[in-house]
Amino acid sequence: MAIFYPDILQQRTAAREFTYGDKDVMLYALGVGMGRDPMDETELAFVYEKTLKVIPTAATVLASGLRGRAGPAPEMPAGHRQSQINFLMVVHGEQKVELHKPLPASGTFTAEGRTIGAYDKGPGKGAVIINETVWTDEKGEKVATLTGSTFARGDGGFGGPSEGAPEPHVVPTRAPDLSVDIDTREDQALLYRLNGDRNPLHSDPEVAKRAGFDRPILHGLCTYGITCRAVLQAITGFDPDQIYSHQARFSAPVFPGDTITVDLWKDGKEISFEARVKARGATVIKNGLTVLR
Repeated sequence: MAIFYPDILQQRTAAREFTYGDKDVMLYALGVGMGRDPMDETELAFVYEKTLKVIPTAATVLASGLRGRAGPAPEMPAGHRQSQINFLMVVHGEQKVELHKPLPASGTFTAEGRTIGAYDKGPGKGAVIINETVWTDEKGEKVATLTGSTFARGDGGFGGPSEGAPEPHVVPTRAPDLSVDIDTREDQALLYRLNGDRNPLHSDPEVAKRAGFDRPILHGLCTYGITCRAVLQAITGFDPDQIYSHQARFSAPVFPGDTITVDLWKDGKEISFEARVKARGATVIKNGLTVLR
């Protein structure tokens, strides 16, 4: 396995058409903990088709053709070498969702992906790979841009640039303007995995132990969705159309059953956030930023 630079910047995934429906939207909302109280009409709107709303971060799972870690094999122009990273040594670094228009409760779209950055931390220190996926609708209009960084721990030393990667958002140094506590269920990962990521690290105790954990951990993208849920609850009055983008850096795992405290800072249309598990003294999400429309 090797990374070839600058060839990797030519890697693309072919345009793929996908469709999602209200069931997918509701399953995602349930997966990040919405709807536990069926009498709470604000959350019911995300899990009931009568007046269905879509959590913005659902864009990370709604493209059925993109589910699963590996996805379709990338394509390379003639004359370029295809890079392959060691997926056993990969961790999700950062995630950003930009919605150029609010997500509908159902629809058919086309997704195209490409590698937009590769940064070399040095031999034995890993590499950071940045990929971008763009959704367009049936009119050819851009709907969403998903940008994710991968820390490939086993692929440093390929000769690419060591600097120039996007800088993480810096949260304010003042005390948070408000904080939201959101508890997770013991079976949260078993429910969330039905959105498409069936990595046994999140469901199989033996696999989790081999990875160094006492028990299966929650999906990072589930924690990411929970932070968006906190913004919806505390800032937008559960109006998802107010959110243009949501980004964050993953810093530590969450275990199903943990209570996540999301700290928020509001500065105009920018909402900075971090998330922590107070019971373990762990900060699990850093450098968070939601931008409102």
